[in-house]
Amino acid sequence: MKKIVIATKNKGKIKEIKDAFLNLPVELVSLGDIDSELPEPIEDGDTFIENSLIKAKYYQEQTGMACLADDSGLEVEALGGAPGVYSARYSGENADDASNNAKLVEELRKLGMDSSEADYQCALTFIDIDGSVLQSQGFCRGEIRLEAVGSNGFGYDPYFYVGDKSMAQLTLEEKDTISHRGDALRKMAVQLKEYLQ
Repeated sequence: MKKIVIATKNKGKIKEIKDAFLNLPVELVSLGDIDSELPEPIEDGDTFIENSLIKAKYYQEQTGMACLADDSGLEVEALGGAPGVYSARYSGENADDASNNAKLVEELRKLGMDSSEADYQCALTFIDIDGSVLQSQGFCRGEIRLEAVGSNGFGYDPYFYVGDKSMAQLTLEEKDTISHRGDALRKMAVQLKEYLQ
């Protein structure tokens, strides 16, 4: 049984990852489980995949365990791909979901737009204690609208629509089948299954 630390304290992400790896011979623990008060690494990569690698390497070295890290975010066409790798801190250093969403709406309004095509993107990196690396990426195409609908999900989900529903209106099961993280996790699960044989 391979013990893997998930490099996040986000309960939503932890649940999605645990669900995706249910049939794998792994024991998953989160940073919260190991009572980690580690400072966060500096994520200075230019892409989601670079940042997920930075996080995975850092937490693997700090904990001495195999590590899975994700970096994900939103790329809005009308905003030239912003917020991109700055999705979590779009509205500044002390950003939260509410302030990030407020800035997103404000930026689209400045352009006189009430919607824009957008992508959610997720990059995953797994690093084992021997330095072996597996990586996967997932995407979800949708549209950002100015009206927030739904109370499920987190981040930009209430504003990110796929068809006539926002991500925050979907059940976890519905979201998993179309989401960027679900896509990346399914690809990673296939690689891990092969790797752990």
